[in-house]
Amino acid sequence: MHIARTGLGLAAATSAAALAVTALGTAAPAAVPHTLAVPAVAGHTLVHGVSSPLSSEQCQAKWHINCYNPLQYRTAYDLNALYKKGVTGKGRTIVIVDSYGSPTVQHDLDVYSKQFGLPSTKVQVVKWGNVPVFDPKNEDMTGWAGESTLDVEMAHAVAPAAKIILVETAVSETEGTTGLPEMMDAEKHLIDHGVGDVISQSFGATENTFPGFDKGDFSSLKKLRYAFKDADKKHVTVLAASGDGGATDLQLDGKTYYNKRVNSWPSSDPLVTSIGGTQLHLDDKGERVKPDSVYNDYGSGGGGQSHVFTRPAFQNGVKKVVGARRGTPDVSMAAAVNGGAWIYSSYDPTAVGWDVTGGTSEATPLFAGIVALADQVAGHRVGNIQQALYGLSAHHAGRNGVVDVNDGTDNSYQGVTGYKAVNGYDLATGVGTVDALRFVPALAKASRHG
Repeated sequence: MHIARTGLGLAAATSAAALAVTALGTAAPAAVPHTLAVPAVAGHTLVHGVSSPLSSEQCQAKWHINCYNPLQYRTAYDLNALYKKGVTGKGRTIVIVDSYGSPTVQHDLDVYSKQFGLPSTKVQVVKWGNVPVFDPKNEDMTGWAGESTLDVEMAHAVAPAAKIILVETAVSETEGTTGLPEMMDAEKHLIDHGVGDVISQSFGATENTFPGFDKGDFSSLKKLRYAFKDADKKHVTVLAASGDGGATDLQLDGKTYYNKRVNSWPSSDPLVTSIGGTQLHLDDKGERVKPDSVYNDYGSGGGGQSHVFTRPAFQNGVKKVVGARRGTPDVSMAAAVNGGAWIYSSYDPTAVGWDVTGGTSEATPLFAGIVALADQVAGHRVGNIQQALYGLSAHHAGRNGVVDVNDGTDNSYQGVTGYKAVNGYDLATGVGTVDALRFVPALAKASRHG
């Protein structure tokens, strides 16, 4: 997925002021200006710089999409009962890694929190390398600032008492290896110094764009795994967005999609939990009016077989689906643009206000919040959750809060046939999504790390 932020093609990393609802292009209402998504992201943005959040009914009337706030998400994912028990992520730390970051991230989180009656939290910013001064006229920087804003606000929405560390790196991540060494160096440094319980990565690059891939030489990619190896040893949970290109993804130019099935890293790494995307169908209270579907509107949840990694042991139980390869995603959360999340940003003085965003780079920080809650319940880091996740799904899934997504929708995209959401594990949504009230304690219990 090209440039990162898994916005890949739409939604989420979609852009500038926040990726706001990436539009259908010509299908969007004429009154809404189209802003070409940046950095290297294909698509348009819609619902940009609105003065205050609207209800889903109002969004439907104005833009023909659903739009959700954190209070609706809390109901949809059954989080409120956990909060009443004091499970809020207190004492836990979520690390978010993005190029450049946002100069207004603390202010924006404060405004976001106040709007919905949530307590805010301190965002600790760590600058890794010589991070350039933010330029609101630089589309690459504003694209990353939108991603940083989305990541921080979504993680906070689920785990309101967790500490958040935003790591800003000095080199923009693009296709191939560019920008990734700096990100991995930053993650390794924090892991080795005991900082952070869960790492949220809303970026990625198509496996095929790494040097040597076409010759069967995967060393340029595998040499970047050192941070994840350390995380595994230190029991730090590592998450990555599965992408917004369905079963395909972007080529090295960051604009053209492959006409075949491909996958992206770090989502495809067996040491990383890959987070896919769903579309929620909620009323204004956050209650489901119908079961979740696969995210596939202005982008599509990434998923498929890795061409670099073979099937890890934790996927042996789903080998009939993944075959001999590592399959993604592992689990999914809200990502559709039609059903996107409201976020607030002010880093771009020409577009201060509220945006609707989507993409698996929304889903990933949402799930990072879930992990932080499980860490609190466990009283320690749950660490690499793969074995536990697939175990909870295979045995009494409903009791364990694993909710299957099986409505037959798929993640086909850009002319490349994807995979359908069927009973059990699939390459569109993984094991499905979660009911936090059941899943959080089940994950905490399944954790083996004391």
